[in-house]
Amino acid sequence: MPRTRNTRLRTLLQEAEWSGAQLAAAIRQVASENGQRLTCDRSMVSRWLSGTTPRPPTPTLLLQAFSRRLQRPVSPAEAGLSSAPSTVLDLSWEADPLHRLTALTRAELDPRSRHTLSTGTYSLAVPDVWRSHHLPRTAPRPGAAGAKGRSGRPEAEEMQTMARVFTEAAQLHGPGHVRSALATYLGRDVTGCLHTSATEHAHRQLLVGAAQLALLLGNMSADGAADALAQHYQHTAAQLAAEAEDPATFAIALRTMSTHAHNLGHHTPAVLHLAERAADSARAATPTVGAYAQAQLAVMQAHHSRRAALNALAASERLHDQAASASATSGPFSHYPAAALHYQRAQTLAILGDAPQATRALTTSLRLRSPAERQAATLTRARLAESYLTQGHLDTAVTHWQTFLDSYPALHSARVAGRLSAMRRLLHPHRRHRGTAQLLARAATLC
Repeated sequence: MPRTRNTRLRTLLQEAEWSGAQLAAAIRQVASENGQRLTCDRSMVSRWLSGTTPRPPTPTLLLQAFSRRLQRPVSPAEAGLSSAPSTVLDLSWEADPLHRLTALTRAELDPRSRHTLSTGTYSLAVPDVWRSHHLPRTAPRPGAAGAKGRSGRPEAEEMQTMARVFTEAAQLHGPGHVRSALATYLGRDVTGCLHTSATEHAHRQLLVGAAQLALLLGNMSADGAADALAQHYQHTAAQLAAEAEDPATFAIALRTMSTHAHNLGHHTPAVLHLAERAADSARAATPTVGAYAQAQLAVMQAHHSRRAALNALAASERLHDQAASASATSGPFSHYPAAALHYQRAQTLAILGDAPQATRALTTSLRLRSPAERQAATLTRARLAESYLTQGHLDTAVTHWQTFLDSYPALHSARVAGRLSAMRRLLHPHRRHRGTAQLLARAATLC
């Protein structure tokens, strides 16, 4: 039987002002950024236009290519497709955030669904809600505002406690074994609380707690290289924070999204804009959140403007001093350690080309790390060793990497494993050096 021509895909091509060859090239670029090798050319696009359905993962890559080009989310239906993962779970930006959180956490507990989500495509398209100059506001959930029932305060306090517990466990042992427990807690206890009647104030507190836990789970997903899944959690957290009208958590979510994109190698104006929006939202929050947002803004600005980067870094340091002089409870969303600030300072200076000062900042960061920050300290030490090596100090770098390997077995972390791989690659040219040879031999037993 003759196929039905895909007129919707042709309409998108016209809107994007692309030829079939240009679409194919864009799809190959997205695939490459996500570590996939894909054969795609103009003839394949012609077959899709004639009605042939592309095989996975091509539909997801195609939607991402159009979303980037058109600067808006493009759905499978709009492209005339039916085989993209989002047709199974509604994870679009327009979906209700609580519904999305429930779907995501349930999928986390299903090995098959978790694999599908974990192998999805990371998107650089920014939803319109983030482009607003003000914190988005939505109407209270039915049954929440003014409703009678339990207050919600004990549950909100429990979420804060659990956020500290999960954060501490991930820092000490790596997030690899913590992620499933956090997903279970979010999917069962937290979503259950959010469906329970409460006063409007209590409901907002619960939304904030859920948003913060979703950010933690997103960070753990990113650590495991499940970047698309991490992004879903980040978007969900941002929308939950927006619904709670909480500028602090909203700013942290946007900052997290910018950091994640930067870690993946994206330094575009869109990613810079996320950092700028985070800093704007943080003006209505505490100095701690302001310092946290400005530090990431400095890192992003370093790719675009030296003066703007140094100004943002100075603003972060001033806000951090203000936060240190104020009394604040310690927690993953209420405390910004000086060690973390110096790490961001090192990132900024390294991008600006000041390797010696970046090394000093990393040294200070490592010195300030507490014993409970095992993963952060291990990653900082690896970066310090890399910094020394780039400056020609091989022996000093090897010494730091030896200590890095001491901590490595205790951490179940893909990020730490990535630094081990980087170490082996960077030291390969120096493999005849006695200390390097011993280090590489030891590293080989850990892979």
